[in-house]
Amino acid sequence: MAGIEKRIIVGVVAVILLLVGCSQDTAVKQHEVNGMQVYYLEIVTNDVEAVCSSYVKTHNIQFGEPDSLLGNARTAELLGGGLVGVRAPLREDEEPVVRPYWLVDDIKAAVSAVEKAGGVIALPPMEIPGRGTIAIYLLGNNQHGLWQL
Repeated sequence: MAGIEKRIIVGVVAVILLLVGCSQDTAVKQHEVNGMQVYYLEIVTNDVEAVCSSYVKTHNIQFGEPDSLLGNARTAELLGGGLVGVRAPLREDEEPVVRPYWLVDDIKAAVSAVEKAGGVIALPPMEIPGRGTIAIYLLGNNQHGLWQL
């Protein structure tokens, strides 16, 4: 009897794990279809080394060398295929900011939708050679970015 009970318990646990795994996969797929994805998380800071060092120690990631196409940001991969970039201000009047760039299929349509929602375009669509096209907008006292691959 103990052997049969043990096999039943193992079977029930396996089914539960399978169901949990399936529901997580379904949620991830649903998010990919209908959700938002941060493709690039830009962090502008006055202390690039301290921020990078903190992330390395906290999240066990590695940053690359400064990338001139991304304002000399040092980048590291995010789960899901995006990047986090940490850079110094490019101008004297540029304030530190954390700016998410949301992945979009059609940047012109996204910019139009942002404007209709009351957003102000701070940087119209601009191509970054070999990286895609970006735009920056202001809405709700925050900076946001769009990124089309």
